[in-house]
This record gives sequence, structure tokens and C-alpha cells, in this order.
Amino acid sequence: MDANTESAANVFGDWDGSSAAARSLQAELAKRVSLEDDFPAPKLLAGFDVGFEGEGTITRAAAVLLDADTLQPLESHIARVATSMPYVPGLLSFRELPALVAALAMLTRTPDLVFVDGQGIAHPRRLGIAAHFGVTTGLATLGVAKRVLAGRHDDPGPAPGDRTPLIHSGEQIGWALRSKLRCNPLIVSPGHRISMDTSVEWVMRTLREYRLPEPTRLADRLASRRGEVQLALLEHDDPA
Repeated sequence: MDANTESAANVFGDWDGSSAAARSLQAELAKRVSLEDDFPAPKLLAGFDVGFEGEGTITRAAAVLLDADTLQPLESHIARVATSMPYVPGLLSFRELPALVAALAMLTRTPDLVFVDGQGIAHPRRLGIAAHFGVTTGLATLGVAKRVLAGRHDDPGPAPGDRTPLIHSGEQIGWALRSKLRCNPLIVSPGHRISMDTSVEWVMRTLREYRLPEPTRLADRLASRRGEVQLALLEHDDPA
């Protein structure tokens, strides 16, 4: 299949394109989100992020596949699709999902766990981009966002790994995680087929010296066009 021709219709079914219908669809899809750990011990991780080109007319999705043990990037891809709708607060996934699905289709191997730059269930209707992506693809997903979309949290302690619950309407929807000294906390939330605690554990496991975990850091680098990703040299690659 040609990943770059993946259409919004293929992703969203009979959605009529309206904001009201999108909110209704979010509520229905949120019921399908699983917050239980339901994935094998990961061998392959993936990071996804989205940027835009052509003054927003083209959605640019980046996908990076990593070895789960070494965090070395194995593949990287960029998918470009026509932007299907304008930005509407709370409906970002309807703008970004077609390109993300196209980028996923470009990977030669299926990741065991996916990190998405954005919200998981830390969303007013519990269906941020990571959760929507997980339900649509069936993959285990988690969201790593740079700021709060819904809910409130106490400021976590100053040390890397310090965290506080993100609470919305009386329930925990994620974590505020201090990932690096003297940096603002990340918002970490489960997307699909992963629990609240395991989500933040995997973010901690994939941190290096940066604020962002490696999967979304590398995807962000590609999506924002700040540079390429240096892929690991595999044993069967020709070094010449």
C-alpha cells in the first residue's frame, strides 16, 4: 500500500467532518481504550510525532523504530499527507491521525510499544492522539506531552523521576514527570493496552540526558525538521 495516500476516510470511517461528530466519535472510541498491560516484553519501540509543511496544508508525520534494549534507532520514515481539517482544540487527533497511520505503514517491522508525542487519556474526553492512534491500530501506546491539556497536578519534586498525579474530574489521567533537572515536567499518560504505572516506567527507562524519552525525542527531531536520525549499523549492513 502507498502510505502517503492514506486518506482520512480510511482512518475515520463515515465521520462527516464536523466537530460535533468528531466529539461524539471520541466518546465512543474512548470506551474501547484498555488501561491494562497487554503487550509482550518489548523488543521494538517506536516514536511518532507530527509537524506541518506548506503553511499547514501538509501534515508531516515522523516514525522512528528503536531497539528496546539499546535504544538505537533502526528505521526512520516521514509520511506527508494533505491536512484533513483545521486545528480545533481537543480534536487534534482528527488532524494528525491520517499522517501517523501512513507513517506506521512505512515501518518494515511492527513495534511492540509506541510512544506518541501528545496526550494519551490525559484529554477532556479521554482520547488524545496516543489513545486514538492505539485504538485505531490496535497497538500498545502511551502519550508524552510537553504541556497539560486537561486536569491539574502538584509540582513534582526537582529530581529526575519525581512525579505527581494529573487529576481531572476526580480521576487520575496521567502523570507530571520531572524527566530532567531544572526542566518543566512532562505529561505522561497511557494511550491503549498499557497501565498508568507502566506508562511512566517506560518513559523513565527510555530517558537519556535529554528532557524527552528517546522514541519521541528522535521523532520530534524529524517532524520539526531539526535534523536527521543516525541509524544503527546492523551486523548485516555493508560498512563500505
